[in-house]
Amino acid sequence: MPVTVAQHVISRLRDVGVTDVFGVPGDFSFAISDAVEADAAMRWIGCGNELNAAYAADGYARLRGAGAVCTTFGVGELSALNAIAGAYAEQLPVFHLVGTPSMAAQAARSLSHHTLGDGEFGLFRRMSEPVVCASAVMTPQSVAYETERLIHEAFYHLRPVYMAFPADLAVQPVLGSAKPINRPESDSVVLEQVVEQILSALDRARTGCILPGFLVARAGLQRVMQAVVDASGLPFATMLLDKSVLDENQSAYVGIYSGRLMNEQVRQFVESCDAVVAVGALFSDLNTGAFTAHLDPARLISIGQHQVTLRGKTYYGVEMADVLTLLAKRLKRRRQTASLQATSLGSASGGGGDPITATALYPRWGNFIRPDDVVVAETGTISMGLGFARLPRGASFYSQALWGSIGWATPAALGAAVAAPDRRLLLITGDGAHQFTAQEIGQFARLGLKPVIFVLNNDGYTIERLLCRDPKASYNDIAPWRYAELPRVFGCKGWMTARVTTCAELDQALQRAELAESGVYIEVVTAPDEAPPLPLRLKDAKANLYHSEQ
Repeated sequence: MPVTVAQHVISRLRDVGVTDVFGVPGDFSFAISDAVEADAAMRWIGCGNELNAAYAADGYARLRGAGAVCTTFGVGELSALNAIAGAYAEQLPVFHLVGTPSMAAQAARSLSHHTLGDGEFGLFRRMSEPVVCASAVMTPQSVAYETERLIHEAFYHLRPVYMAFPADLAVQPVLGSAKPINRPESDSVVLEQVVEQILSALDRARTGCILPGFLVARAGLQRVMQAVVDASGLPFATMLLDKSVLDENQSAYVGIYSGRLMNEQVRQFVESCDAVVAVGALFSDLNTGAFTAHLDPARLISIGQHQVTLRGKTYYGVEMADVLTLLAKRLKRRRQTASLQATSLGSASGGGGDPITATALYPRWGNFIRPDDVVVAETGTISMGLGFARLPRGASFYSQALWGSIGWATPAALGAAVAAPDRRLLLITGDGAHQFTAQEIGQFARLGLKPVIFVLNNDGYTIERLLCRDPKASYNDIAPWRYAELPRVFGCKGWMTARVTTCAELDQALQRAELAESGVYIEVVTAPDEAPPLPLRLKDAKANLYHSEQ
């Protein structure tokens, strides 16, 4: 049988490591769904809605290097658009497969369902264009070439791409062929010049450190980045978006750099270094502690994905992988030792019938994490608190520290669990965020996955209560769900569930969770104003800024 347009794309996604497609079926996208179903090496993962499916593809991409989501035209693709924008912001290759009306219907400007009733069929694709790095309509004549182009663009830019499949053309045979496009190579002359300048700058520096960033992980360069750390002998810190890009359980790691808001010793060390090598890092507001980080540009060596900046000059035509590979080979190991070591969250407070406070909760969560765990932490107080836990060997930490769309964590955790079913997954989310996307917990059970889920019930949007003018404002209130009962409602048979309100109950639940052979779902109840240090300091920083503007 000849290979159809949809089948060709699905087979090429499989070739680049995507073996699961998240989505919601629709009449215009049946050809894509059928192509996934027909491929024995692929799997369709149905989600509760298109937004959740795209969040799941985001979580999957963080572990596999790329993800895929399939939606129908119009209503489906717009539902997914927020998550696609998040993948764009946080630089994740996600393939958005969209089934569209037939070319005949489009040519006739038919008043089809899922349209605005105006005969316009290109509008929704144009709405997606700002949050994808490339797009194409897949036809029998173009699909071979366009598939290779979009795969290349997705991995070159580390961004989502948009693939439209007209319903009539998606089932037609592929015409023609195309070879994969090779990844770009560095300009050898510029590469040599840049590496020599970096080596020279480090030789002259009395002290130095490295800031490995999230793009190192997105590009799959953790091993060569670690080789640079080992070869140089330099200590390294990470910012919140970059947490766990390298193993934190090593002597070279000094902790989280968050400007003046947290870890003052780390800030002083990083900012006092004669040379700071930032690799694929983003100096965003949350990464820099509300822009309180101050790195001297004259001391900063910034290695980007496709360029390097040092001494105020940017060199293009050099690839991060090539720069790191040469540095790992040529760096001279220094005798410099870090003046500090990364710390944990400290000892947990409270016991017995004491209520659960932030100082009781976050250290317990930090101690609960095992080597090689995958930790998905929701935007807000949770990621800001748990982000400062020192992780055991091999553990990975994921949060949406730039885009910050609440509700992301639950379906992203589903995607992460599908991507790495052999690793224990911890989902730690808040009650407000969980209400956005809670239905996806049913997918874990349906797929035989056994996550450990914690839902922090602090009676509303605590991060918003901290940052707004009136913490008691009604817009931060949410419906009082009985969270611990949700797994049963969503079909999670045999799961361990608990609702804990005291330290003793929490300790008992954690002990049970360690031994559980099923999925685990624990509702943790705290007061609405309980929060870890970083959001409290953000509150103070915002208040100081507000009063200074009066």
